[in-house]
Parts: sequence; C-alpha cells; structure tokens
Amino acid sequence: MSDFDLTVPDGTIWIGSDHAFDLHEVYLRFRSPAGWVLERQPQSAELFITADNRYKLWVNGQFVARGPARGWPHAQVVDCLDIAPFLRAGQNTLAVQVYQPGYSHFAYVHRGTAGLFAYLVCDGETALVTGDAWYTRRDLAFASMTPRMSIYQAGVEQGDQRLVEDWMAPGYGDSGWATARAVAPAYGYPWTDMKGRAVPLLVERELEPELRSIRLGTTSDLADPHLALREAWTTARPVSWTADADGWFDIQLEAGQSAFWLYELGRGYTFQGWAEVEGAIAGEQVSISYTEKWRSDAADEPYLSDPATYCRVRMTDRFLLRAGAQRVQGFGMRGGRLALFQVQGPTGSGFRIRFHITVSEYPLEVTRELTTSDPTLNEINRICENTLHACLSDGFVDNPWREHAQWVGDPLVGSLILAVMADDLRPMRRLIELAAEGAYEDGTLPGVLPSEALPYVIVDFNFQWLELLYNYWKLSGEDAFVAEMWPALTRMIDRFSQDKDPAGLRITPPGRRLFLDWAPMSKSEPSAIYNLHFLLTLQLAAEMANARRAEAEAEAEAEAEAAHWGNEAVSLQTTIRQAFWDNGCWWDDVERTTFSQLAASLAVLTSSNLPEEEAALLDAIAARSLDPEDESPNPGAEPADPNRMVLASPYMHHRIFQALRKHGRGQDVIEIIRFRWGRWVQAGYPTTWENWNVDFPDGSECHAFSAHPRYHLAEIARELGGI
Repeated sequence: MSDFDLTVPDGTIWIGSDHAFDLHEVYLRFRSPAGWVLERQPQSAELFITADNRYKLWVNGQFVARGPARGWPHAQVVDCLDIAPFLRAGQNTLAVQVYQPGYSHFAYVHRGTAGLFAYLVCDGETALVTGDAWYTRRDLAFASMTPRMSIYQAGVEQGDQRLVEDWMAPGYGDSGWATARAVAPAYGYPWTDMKGRAVPLLVERELEPELRSIRLGTTSDLADPHLALREAWTTARPVSWTADADGWFDIQLEAGQSAFWLYELGRGYTFQGWAEVEGAIAGEQVSISYTEKWRSDAADEPYLSDPATYCRVRMTDRFLLRAGAQRVQGFGMRGGRLALFQVQGPTGSGFRIRFHITVSEYPLEVTRELTTSDPTLNEINRICENTLHACLSDGFVDNPWREHAQWVGDPLVGSLILAVMADDLRPMRRLIELAAEGAYEDGTLPGVLPSEALPYVIVDFNFQWLELLYNYWKLSGEDAFVAEMWPALTRMIDRFSQDKDPAGLRITPPGRRLFLDWAPMSKSEPSAIYNLHFLLTLQLAAEMANARRAEAEAEAEAEAEAAHWGNEAVSLQTTIRQAFWDNGCWWDDVERTTFSQLAASLAVLTSSNLPEEEAALLDAIAARSLDPEDESPNPGAEPADPNRMVLASPYMHHRIFQALRKHGRGQDVIEIIRFRWGRWVQAGYPTTWENWNVDFPDGSECHAFSAHPRYHLAEIARELGGI
C-alpha cells in the first residue's frame, strides 16, 4: 500500500556514475540537464524519486529532503515530494547526492550496482526524467577507504572540505562532468518492482541542545578518528569559554592542541551534528562523535564506545577544513543522546565556530493521551513515549545509536504502543509487508529488515511476525491484507514444523539463532520457551484461519488449515507439558536446569496449565518481578541460580504482563511497572533501557522493546475506566 500511484513516464531510466565500479563507499553527484527550463511557475510539481542506497535532494540550491525509506531492491521504495515551492519559471536545477556503501548492512541489501531514478510531473505533465542528459561526478570530498560505524551500519565519514564545491547551486558550471550512465530501465534488475512510500516523510528540525562541557587537551596521533578522539578526550581538561550572543566560539589552538564541546540533547534522537566555521587557515580538523549514555563510573563523562567490543561501534566522523568560511556537514544521519565536537589545531587568529544539531523525526500526531492519578506512572508513561519517539523512524528501529536496525521481533511492542497513542498503523503494516517481501526460499523470514544478515535470523522472531499480523488484523480489520500475507504465513509455519526431536518437540534449524531473551535461562534444546512460542503461533494461526472461512474463495483451504494447525497445537501442547512441567513449575529445558518467568508466562498465554495451577503460577511470576534482585549485568555471562525463577528482561516483561492481564491481574502489572520502570524515573533517565543493567559494553539506554508499559497501562486504564 502507498499513498500514491506510480505511473512511470516512458524514457525514465536508472542512471549512475560514468564508472560502473564506483560502488564502495562512494558518494555521487547528479545534476539535471543544462538548460532545463519551465515555461511557467507550476501550480503542482510532484517529484517521484528513489536511489540505491540513499539520496539527498536540492532544488535550485535549497535542500529539500532525504530518502528513500528502507526497502528491498526488488521492491524499491519511491518517494513523492512536492517541490512546487522551490521551482520557478525559466531555468531550474535539481541536484542529488547519492551514497552507496557497496555492501549490505542491517538496513540495506546490496546488489552490486548503484543508481538514481526520478521523474517530475508538473501540472499533470511530465517535465523531467532521469536519463542520459543528466550529469554526474564522483564526490571526492568523501574518502572511500573508511571503517564501518558498527557491525550493523554503513561507513564512517571522512571528509575533505578542500574538495567541497557549491555544486548544488543553479549557477554552478558543470563543464567537465560526465554524462550519466544508463544503469537499468524502469523495473529492470535488481529494481524489478517499485512501490510508493508507505510511511510519512521524516521531518527535520534544528534542536537547541544543552552545552555540558568544554575541554582543552592534546591531539592524538592515532589514525582512526574515533580512537583518536577517545584518547584525546581522556586527558583533556575543562576550560571556561563563552560563546557570543549568536552562538559563535572564538578560539585559537596551537599545533597539537584539541578543543572539545559536549552537548546533551535531553533524550535519544536520530540526529546529525554539524558546524559553521569562519576564519579557517586550512588543515584544522573537526570531528563529530555520537553516543547514547554517560559512563556509570564517572560523573559527567560520556561513554565513548570501544570498537574492540562485540558491536564494533565507532560513531565518529572527521572533516579536514579548507581556508575561509565553510559549513562542515556530513551526508548521513546518526543517532544518540550526546554529541561531542572536537577541533584540532593549529587555528588562525580569526578562527571561530558555531555548532548545530538537526534531528529527524517521524511526524507522529498523538491522538490518545494517557494520564493517571499516580505521578510515578505518569513519568513512566513519559519515558516510554520518549523511547517510542526516539525509535520511530522510517520504521521501528531498536535504538537510534548503536544499531538503527529494524528487527522483526522488537517492533511487536513498538507497534502496540503506537496503536494506543495514535490512529496510525502504517509502520506496523509496512513492517509486516517488508518481512514477507524478504522471505527466504525455504519460507524463513529475515531477522532484520531489510538485511542479508543470515547469522541473525532469529527463528522465534518469525513467530512474533505472526503476532504482528494477528494484531494488525485485530486492530484494522483489513482482511485483504491478511489474505495477501497468507502465503508467507503458511510457508513460515510449515518451515518450522519440520524440525523435531524424536518426542515431537520443535528444535531450531541448523545455522539459525535461538535468542529467547537476554535473561540467563537455559538455551539448550529442546527449549520450553521455543516450543511454547511456536504453540502460540499455531493457536493464533488457527484462529485467523477459522475467521477466513467466511471468505468463499478461502473457505475450503482455511478450514483445512484451521483443522491442521489446531490439531498440531493440541498434540504439541501435550508433548510440551510432558517434557517441561514438573514439581509445580515450567522448566526451560528437559535437564531441569532453570525455570523462568518467560516459560511460565507463555504457558499461561497458551492455556497449557490446568485451571487449579494458574493462581500459584501467576503469584510466582508477579513475585519475581517485585523481587529487587536482578540477574547478571552482562547478558549470558553468568549462569542463573537453579533454585530461583529467572527474571525476564524488560523486553520479555511484555509476556509477563500479557499473562497477568489474561487473568485479570492488572493491578499486579501496575505494581511491577511502578517498581521496575520507576527506578529509571527516580534516577532521572529520559528513556527505557535495553536491560535491567546496561553496564556491559554498548548496552543501550534507549531501546524500543522496553517501552511497552505505555501500551499495557493504556489497556488497563481502558479496561478499568482509569487508573
């Protein structure tokens, strides 16, 4: 589904660099044909534009937008932009910068080519299309040999301001530029299908951050910009410099000196730091680093990530200045809560600098506010809403700093939060569609959207995709969309019905990742949690199939599927109970090494207990959450106490709350939220954490999957008529 139709004019083609192998960490400049004119100022002007991988657009020298939304190459997403306010009668210039990493990452799938595709419709008539009349040149102001920002993202930016030109301006002379090369026709491989953007364009605005610290120190000799910034920051000392009334800092640095400015944004954002410079003598360097949290062992010290840790995070861009005035701004948006700027000398006597923060946000209109009679719950609502805002981009992202990836599992709670805050199901629908578009040949759905990260195909996230589809169906009543997704659903269930042990318990396919939760419960197989989650999948699928029986064209097929999945669920439930229920609790493995809240809650949700067992089990689940003892601060580093129910992570407390609410124990949910999420409020944190303790390297303090109390409190308030 899109908000507009695509009717591609004849002659519109994908264009690219004049060199077919300009692919690795390449930035390409494109300009519309010289002498392109409009006879009159158009009343309407719709520019349909997309690029592989990302673009930034200027019209007559004015920045307009960036895109496209994330998607698969075989279902390329096209933006529709209203550019009428930027056009004029006479000569006009469209300038587009395209970035191509040359490799796949956690939000993009590479297919060995790069390109730009666009057409402009003015007052109902085709006014311009991408073709061989366009001009192109590689943007050499960005270095191509750069490290990744993290294992999840594309490259860092190392810019040379001496090679920056005002090539976006209408009067720029593009002599010497090459003619754009034809890359593919419309709907040519790998962009064999195109669809209109299904989520809103993001809105950019400038934010006024809080200046937390200015420091002066030495400059590191390390070649890596991030490592050099980390080393120099550790020895820098506070100084008292004051900006003028317009925000400019006049500074003079000697050779070997570095100055730092640390800004606090108030909460996590997708954002970009940039700077204006005057009086440069050439050779100064400006670095911009991004992070999400303060160090736990030192007051007012930002956590600057160590690229030697698992996530390999190095969120620092560096720019070499030219002489004179200039704007120091990279291509890509980054993310986090803190921005650290570094200037390396020597500088001239007239050097001054002014810093800026531009944030990018989903235009969310909150139509359902939630206010309770409890101030603590209201503050918890606030930090949960902050987290959703931070993690809602062109889809649901897990966190805006370390990953900015859209995992299939995490948005389950994000979409529910959004549904109780606003009348906007578009990100939820788009996520479901993206997963189905990316299904592998065996029916397995990808773990990250879009992505080719095969080691991160978390199989139980496939089951959460079914829950997303089920929730969307319940919220929207859109049977036609469910029918469209049905083949992906049936193939997925069939795929995960195949792998069984001799007893009939489900086990994960070889090479696939069993995640379950961060909590330190047993991960050995067969797993109670994995099997109970698959049982829930069968039950929900059977319910949906029964509902589809009303459709004449699906009646026979749906009846057979409902019976098959229902029978399979009954059989599996019996086998699960025989294997994992013993001595009044649900064990996580057949060896009886750990028993967890998560297994118990899934048993409740799948009605796998006898009625007389439910109350004691729910009492134990609630009591564990209200126990102040947390699990290991480093997920998976320490075994759980075999005599103690394993505490679920903040993420999987969604299951705990579902189980309690199923049996009318909303008050228990409220008490748990007040106790556990209230700790973050009391400590002054603006967003919800990834885990109960995030002291482990690169642990996140702004993670979407922990914000679900906003959903549960809203539902409890609806059920009770208020809280």
